[in-house]
Amino acid sequence: MDLPLGYRYASTYAGIRKAEKDDVGLIVSGLPAAAAGVFTQNRVQAAPVKLCRRHLAASRGAVGAILVNAGNANCATRTGDAVALACCRSAARLLRLPVTHVMPASTGVIGVELDAKLIVNAVPLLVAGLREDGFDSVARAILTTDLVPKVAFGEVRLRRGPVHIAGMTKGSGMIQPRMATTLGFVLTDAHIPVAMLRRMLRRAVEHSYNRMSVDGDTSTNDTLLLLANGASGVRPDPKEMAAVEERITGVMEDLARSIARDGEGARKLITILITGAANDSAAAEMARAIANSPLVKTAVAGSDPNWGRILSAAGNAGVAFDPRKVDIEMQGVPVCRGGLAARFSEADLKQKLDAPECEIRLTVRGKHKGQARFWTCDFTEGYIRINASYRT
Repeated sequence: MDLPLGYRYASTYAGIRKAEKDDVGLIVSGLPAAAAGVFTQNRVQAAPVKLCRRHLAASRGAVGAILVNAGNANCATRTGDAVALACCRSAARLLRLPVTHVMPASTGVIGVELDAKLIVNAVPLLVAGLREDGFDSVARAILTTDLVPKVAFGEVRLRRGPVHIAGMTKGSGMIQPRMATTLGFVLTDAHIPVAMLRRMLRRAVEHSYNRMSVDGDTSTNDTLLLLANGASGVRPDPKEMAAVEERITGVMEDLARSIARDGEGARKLITILITGAANDSAAAEMARAIANSPLVKTAVAGSDPNWGRILSAAGNAGVAFDPRKVDIEMQGVPVCRGGLAARFSEADLKQKLDAPECEIRLTVRGKHKGQARFWTCDFTEGYIRINASYRT
């Protein structure tokens, strides 16, 4: 898949991580890119999140570069604000950009002071190493407990020519975004005005990142940026914007699904489908309650068709529905009809649940049309092991 035109990438090891592998990355647009962002709703927000918000507002959505580090969240520290600004100033100076056109992002341990010199000293190496084929190196540099890089690509052929989309993301723990998640950077070479880009992102995130959870914890550093630099020379017609938005949404859905699949300690991707709820918001809350239930997630980990946990979790979502009208399927097998047990072979379904992907479908019979799709993963002993020693 072709990368979007007009972007360059670089990564290097700055000494933030204990292990010697790349921990800072730089994404640069050769043309000023229109940009939109969504951020954590946690009341505790990391310094780079606050500065990125301010820069987006001050630049009126114009972005020239994204500077990102892994290994330290730069959150809940005495020097966080100064560190974030110093790093942006260093990149802006070498890239000859206004400092407000540099967007910072960080991920890693909370509450540990970050030495700005580590990143400032790495910026010249990053700038010197910028290249058009460095996308994958940045995607790897932003990882923390992730087992694999997470990237997705798309293309839309329009009347004036093709436009390309590429996205990278990270995250496998402390995942319940409700707005953005972890770190995510989605780039396109289409020409899209800032106001339109903001609307696209707001709608796309509701069907992707906001429909995914690993453990129900919302990070202090969640940052999702969508950039459009127009380097393709193609400005979609008003009628073509829907196709572009659909493909951007598809890329973001792929990224969100990849996070759920790679959840800390996870062995199975779980897809939850809700239909017949009072409205889409109610369906999403039911799906979220099921996805965040440790009892549901551990049952799936053990290939236990314990549908009662699913019904109970849905009933704890805070939305109205009649349990007597609920049907549930696991792996396509009816396990509950009208809120009561259905006849099924437990041995056969247990075998189906051994698969690396699990589908749970809950339908509320009646006249309502609310629906939602949600992704999560199973809970295993691996999640406990990873998080019990995360700082050490």
